[in-house]
Amino acid sequence: MKERVYNAAIEHPIKVLLIGIILIIAAAAGAKNLVFKSDYRVFFSEQNPQLTSFESMQKIYNKSDNVAFIIAPKEGGVFTPDRLTAIHELTTESWQIPYSNRVDSITNFQHTTAEEDDLIVEDLVLEPSDLTPEQMPALQAIAVNEPLMKRKLISDDGKVTVVNVTVQLPGINPVAEVPEIVTKVRDMREQFLAANPDTDVYLSGMVMMNNSFAESSQNDSKTLIPLMFGVIIIAMIFLLRTFSGTIATVLIIIFSIASTMGLAGWTGFYLTGPSASTPTMVMTLAVADCVHILTSFFYELRHGAKKKDALKTSLRINFGPIFLTSATTAIGFLSMNFSDSPPFRDLGNMVAAGVMLAFVFSITLFPALLMLLPVKVKPRPEGHNGAMEKLSHFVIEKRNFLLPGMSVIMIGLVLFLPLNKLNDDFVKYFDTSVPFRQATDFMQDHLSGLTSMEISIDSGTSSGINEPAYLKAVDDFSEWLRTQPETDHVNTLTDIIKRLNKNMHGDDLSYYKLPESRELSAQYLLLYEMSLPYGLDLNNQLNVDKSSVRVVGTFKNLTSNEQIDLESRLYGWFATHAPQYEVTIASPSLMFSHIGQRNITSMLLGISFALVLISALLGLALRSFRYGVISLLPNLAPAAMGFGLWYFIDGQVGLALSVVAGMTLGIVVDDTVHFLSKYRHAREDKNKDSIEAVHYAFASVGKALWITTLVLVAGFMVLAQSSFKINADMGLLTAVTILIALIVDFLFLPPLLMLMDKRAAKAKQGATA
Repeated sequence: MKERVYNAAIEHPIKVLLIGIILIIAAAAGAKNLVFKSDYRVFFSEQNPQLTSFESMQKIYNKSDNVAFIIAPKEGGVFTPDRLTAIHELTTESWQIPYSNRVDSITNFQHTTAEEDDLIVEDLVLEPSDLTPEQMPALQAIAVNEPLMKRKLISDDGKVTVVNVTVQLPGINPVAEVPEIVTKVRDMREQFLAANPDTDVYLSGMVMMNNSFAESSQNDSKTLIPLMFGVIIIAMIFLLRTFSGTIATVLIIIFSIASTMGLAGWTGFYLTGPSASTPTMVMTLAVADCVHILTSFFYELRHGAKKKDALKTSLRINFGPIFLTSATTAIGFLSMNFSDSPPFRDLGNMVAAGVMLAFVFSITLFPALLMLLPVKVKPRPEGHNGAMEKLSHFVIEKRNFLLPGMSVIMIGLVLFLPLNKLNDDFVKYFDTSVPFRQATDFMQDHLSGLTSMEISIDSGTSSGINEPAYLKAVDDFSEWLRTQPETDHVNTLTDIIKRLNKNMHGDDLSYYKLPESRELSAQYLLLYEMSLPYGLDLNNQLNVDKSSVRVVGTFKNLTSNEQIDLESRLYGWFATHAPQYEVTIASPSLMFSHIGQRNITSMLLGISFALVLISALLGLALRSFRYGVISLLPNLAPAAMGFGLWYFIDGQVGLALSVVAGMTLGIVVDDTVHFLSKYRHAREDKNKDSIEAVHYAFASVGKALWITTLVLVAGFMVLAQSSFKINADMGLLTAVTILIALIVDFLFLPPLLMLMDKRAAKAKQGATA
């Protein structure tokens, strides 16, 4: 059957190419259906408990997706008539942002005062045209001393302020909604800068983060894919010294990527930050099949074979190993279906499909192309194999030193694996070159971090929030939260009620405390709500029947471990001080904190499944249980060693790296399979001893292995240059693991095979005697 497939390509290349190109065009047409989803929620499955909690809270209170204009005068402070006028105008214009339902700034902050028995609620800056320099100190004193504004809307020194726009995305067309908002916001920023050249403006918030997911991936596609093509072309020409082979390989890569992305579009996949790296991965992996075929093809040509016969021999020799390595690579990527994060499941499925498509094209379209393209190869004397010949002699001569030496190095690196911390920082998913990261870092330095937690405290009864005991518990919790070292700001209803109580007692500071009766609290709150303008109500803090309150804590930019620890402390406070109330804590940053650890747990199961399947497949393919068992060590060790080495590179394993072991498991098997298959062929089919078999394996497949490894490492190192840290870390650790795999297969596996065969031979002699 397999001979019919590649014989058809060799005998009828034009017909095979035409049929193949027609099918590829039909598949690639589906790429028009691919859209990029930039919502951070795509990282979480519908069953994710943190997403469920967050979504339920969003239904009870207003949604908290936002855009933040961070305004920083280059000199001086915010409180000048001109700058407050500009902020007032920006606040007013921000209502024109698509889907906006609330705008908060220092100018429209609802400041309260009392005139006899009347409560006056009005904007802090009513008429900007009437402002005078003499009013500035009083306005600044109000702003920097108001708990609801300090470090949320205004910095402690009054030099940086924020206009925060809350948006309610309809979710009807998520692909278009975020870019629509971002386009408007950026236009407003440019207009503001043109009118106020003495001011810097940064853009942050969840909407800008969503947009950064899309833009980072799109920018990577514009730079990394062309760079990868350049790396592959240069490497192929330099290493294999063949223009025709390089052209054919590049065409197979293009066919594989186009078919993969097109089929993904036909089957309803969408692109996300991780899955957008599929073309780079498919491009890298598709090269390996072609290199093995080319290496054997040129080997036969150099030894006098005719073009057609050489190609048939190459395909006959490599068909089994290439299929096996493609299958194991696909299994490794399919193990990512155990991931708790949908984008990584999509990445695994798309790359697995791409790998198998590359296999099909490499045994059909690739030989057809080679038959049509001119190929010139200089004859080479028998036994001349350059570096591989020298390496095989070195490994054989030093085998008694290499085996224990490599074992010590392998064990030494693996021992550092558990020292890595399961930790993540979702703000640092973006490189410092990304504007969102720059804005968020600036906001952290001058105002507050992006990390937040929304704490819903349910009293259990309608209008229960007015009960003095409930308000006291909320206030005690808010004050305790402010004392925590991570806290930048706490937005709590009790601050408003205490301010109203003070206002209604002639602004006497001694009355800045909670009312002692339920009736007073209810009256103050009703009076205040009736005075609030449209869009600045309390729906973001109260539920409809006033049975629960949402307290929002804003913190420094925390790692996932720090957030989980803080979450535990928050729940612990309520368990100790207010166990009668039901508490829910949720936020996007908290969701990202939990997903990395959940993903590692689920991927352990996926890796175990892939390992069993790959080992069984190797045993069957090599027709030897012994070789199947031997292969486990060089297959498992690289990933463990890679993570051990990662301790020295970074030391933190988060969402990105939790899938690397699974995806590399299938890739590193490639080298082992090709080396073992050639070694077994020499031992069993050619009746060579173990030393001769090692020579044969290095001579026949060694060059192909280091060329494919070099291309794979180069490909994933290109991915490591991504501005999206998830892709960059994944690319770097994968490249390290693949390089380690080659070293293990060249310096550890041959001495191990020779030792095992030596012991087997002694055991056989003993049994015979």
